This record gives sequence, C-alpha cells and structure tokens, in this order.
Amino acid sequence: MSAGSIAASAGSVDEPGPSALRKDSIRSTDDEARALGRQLLRGARSGALATLGRDGHPSSSLVSLATDGDGTPLILVSALSAHTAHLETDPRCSLLLAPGGKGDPLAHARITLKLRARKVAREGAEGERVRRRFLARQPKAALYVDFGDFSFFALDLQGASLNGGFGRAYELVPADLLSDAEASSAIAAMEEGAVEHMNADHADAIRAYATGLLKAEDGDWRLTGLDPDGADLARGDAVLRLPFPAPVSDAAAMRRTLVELAAAARAAG
Repeated sequence: MSAGSIAASAGSVDEPGPSALRKDSIRSTDDEARALGRQLLRGARSGALATLGRDGHPSSSLVSLATDGDGTPLILVSALSAHTAHLETDPRCSLLLAPGGKGDPLAHARITLKLRARKVAREGAEGERVRRRFLARQPKAALYVDFGDFSFFALDLQGASLNGGFGRAYELVPADLLSDAEASSAIAAMEEGAVEHMNADHADAIRAYATGLLKAEDGDWRLTGLDPDGADLARGDAVLRLPFPAPVSDAAAMRRTLVELAAAARAAG
C-alpha cells in the first residue's frame, strides 16, 4: 500500500461521517426544549401537512389545526382533497409548525411532528369532543364542519424534530409534548362547563391573563380551551397560549390555578 493510500485510510477512520455529525448536533432534551415544543404545538392554528402520494412523492398542503386535550393535533379535511386520499391509503404523515417572525426565518423556532393519521368517528364522546375543540379554535369552520364530505382526523404523535433556532436542535418523543393521559381525561370531562363559566362570569380575569401575563393587546379576549398544561385564549383570529406553572390533574387543581393566575395577572397589569 502506498503512503498516500495509508494517509487516506487513516483520514477516513478519524473523520466522522454524516450520521455522526448529525448526532453530535442534537442537544439533550431538557425542560426548556419540552416547553418550547409544547408552545409551538398548542399555539398553532395552521401547519404544513406532508402526506405520501400514490406515486411515492411527498405532497405538502396547508391545513387548519386544533389540538385534543392531550395535545394530539386535529384536522378537518374534505374527501375532495388529495391529502385526504393519501391519508386513507397511507396514514404516515408529518406536520411542520413554523410561526416565524421578523428577520431571518431560520432564526425562529419550528417543529416537525412525525404522525400517523386516524379518522375520528362523528358519533360518540371522542367525536363530540374533537368537534367542539376544533370549532373553539377555528370558529369559521362552522360554515362547513357538518358537510358530508368533511371528516376529522387525529394525528397520533410518533416523534418530533424541534429546531429552536440556529444551533438548537432536539429530537423529542411523544411524552415530551403530550399531556398526561389520565389528567387529560379528567380535565376533558369538566372543560366545556369550565370554559362557559369563565367566559360568562370571569371575563375580567381572562382579559387580565392576556394583557397582564401575556402582554397582549387589550380587547375582548375569550377562553377557548383548557387542558392539563395550560389555557387557550382568542380574540378574533388572534390566539394566545397561557402555560400553567405546573400541570393540573383535576377540577380542583384547575380552579386553584386559574385563581392564582388571575391574581398574578392583575398584579402584573
């Protein structure tokens, strides 16, 4: 073997390959990454849904979004749409959530969710809950939600790639993003009544959440959803996510947290 061949062989041993370089670029998942991933997931009203076409090529479409009580993404799609046929043939899909901001778009956080689509039956508790939560997030969908060719799909989470900006990449598992299943079920049982009560009797507290804690523009903010990890607020097409200081697991903990946050919001305002 020549000296050049020996040198080349030595170089190939010492130099990391693409997979090793990628592994080195992924940070260890911490609470900050989990919180950012959940904020991106819960705060999104739309995303780029990528499905697999029958010709094998990926196809991307813009879809409106809501989340179930545990954070599972929900979509409402027409049978006339190509991506609906794709999901019925192959449920594997991905969803890019990238709210963006000023300046370089790559400097802002975004997340790609790896998912499997599952059609939700209209009848039954799950169908009623999904319909209610979707319309709370997307009220204009009331114009077509009950058309016969429209269906809800739950996009069951398999994993996620989070990019928090330059040099901040993470690989997340479902438990990093989804709320506890038992707590989600408990909160779902009381959510509708609690949301109605808050909007009817505590509009001042909701307004304080938006302006005092989230520093949003003043206005007629309404509560649209509750889950173990936070509350969703809306004013027209604007939406806000209010994360809780700690997860709640039942109605008593939810009530206590909302009261404490209202006091903190009024003090901050």
